[in-house]
Amino acid sequence: MGLKFGTDGVRGLAHSELTTELVTKLAFATSNAIKVKEFVIGTDGRESGDIFARALAGGLKAAGATSQYLGMVPTPGIAHIASVFGTAGAVISASHNHAEYNGVKFFLPNGQKLSDETQKEIEVLLGERIPTPRLEESIEVSNTTQTYLNSWIDSLKNATLQNNFQDISVVIDCANGAASKIAPQIFEELGVTLTVIHSEPNGNNINQNCGSTDMSSLRDAVIELDADVGLAFDGDADRVLAIDHEGSTIDGDHLMAIFARDFKHRKKLKDNTVVATVMANMGFHESMRSEAINVHTTAVGDRHILKALGDNDWSLGGEQSGHIIFSDQARTGDGILTGLHLLDCMKRSQIRLAELAQSSMRRFPQVLHSIELKEQLGDQNTILQQAQPLITAAESIFTQKGRVLVRPSGTEPILRIMVEGEIASEVHHVANEVTKSIKQTLKL
Repeated sequence: MGLKFGTDGVRGLAHSELTTELVTKLAFATSNAIKVKEFVIGTDGRESGDIFARALAGGLKAAGATSQYLGMVPTPGIAHIASVFGTAGAVISASHNHAEYNGVKFFLPNGQKLSDETQKEIEVLLGERIPTPRLEESIEVSNTTQTYLNSWIDSLKNATLQNNFQDISVVIDCANGAASKIAPQIFEELGVTLTVIHSEPNGNNINQNCGSTDMSSLRDAVIELDADVGLAFDGDADRVLAIDHEGSTIDGDHLMAIFARDFKHRKKLKDNTVVATVMANMGFHESMRSEAINVHTTAVGDRHILKALGDNDWSLGGEQSGHIIFSDQARTGDGILTGLHLLDCMKRSQIRLAELAQSSMRRFPQVLHSIELKEQLGDQNTILQQAQPLITAAESIFTQKGRVLVRPSGTEPILRIMVEGEIASEVHHVANEVTKSIKQTLKL
């Protein structure tokens, strides 16, 4: 079939790379692989969401499974529903990508994402001659949707020590996505002095010049309104980044550092350990060492973080992009929950976000480059083996601390290059050199 799981589910250009036929077969194969026959389905509001929901429902039906369509629901909402109500979950979303893309993420009845082994089993099933199920002719939002959503909303409103934030002014950017209706409701009910932007999804404007991938309008709004904080969700609201009152971006590393320190102080950081990915800034590791907090490092992707948290019963993990996981309260990254925890830290500390972030860690200069790959270049392991001597040579240029990380994208045919160090000029020089060398070696 050619369909492969990436860092977070399957994803591609709607109707060309990701077709209704593929989605029906994916649903059929997934139900058979995980041996679950009850599903809830949510979308993030893309124009292509409804037809893919019909495809999912048709594929599940062909596998002998039933499904309830809940309409536009953030990914963490589906994960919560799956966990609490004992049903599998499917989210039709391409996360932070623009509207021309779409994808599918699955959750088990415990709210966890599929394991690597299960994903491989599904890929094998897709490679076999399986029938092409029919799409459901029509699909309507279930009358149980609000009951499901109320369970998640109540859990969010009771997740923090404080449940009244009336003295904090907040601007939220809903990315014209799944958070557009539910996030304003939650923040308003908790007393926030609230301004909402980009909360009018029309099917085609998700993540368009807004959300966590483009925070310029949020920054302008925070400064213009002299707000305490801005929160930018991505399309399916499983991640969030922040803007402080000075207009500076507070990324996932800073959020993790703030939460790790707070959790340790409150004796909530199990085994005194936080989980981060290989992308975590060197400054984050430096900060955790100074606080005597252990860092367990995983591959990129929140499902790897989730696995480490679950296997070890740890309480906190996350990544630079803003996926933060509070494993005692949620089964996946939850942008709204993360935003509420940030407001909680600000209120209890009585410290403005800019100072809170600056005191949590110093950020080492970091540069990100991308190289588009050609299919005929071979598998990812071969490419990385070719790149390793170039990485070693590039790292030798640093006169002080520095590192080079090269990794394939989990969703696109792209090689990502991250370089960071203590001296900004060296970081830029090394990044340019290693990028040029890899392109020459791969004849790009």
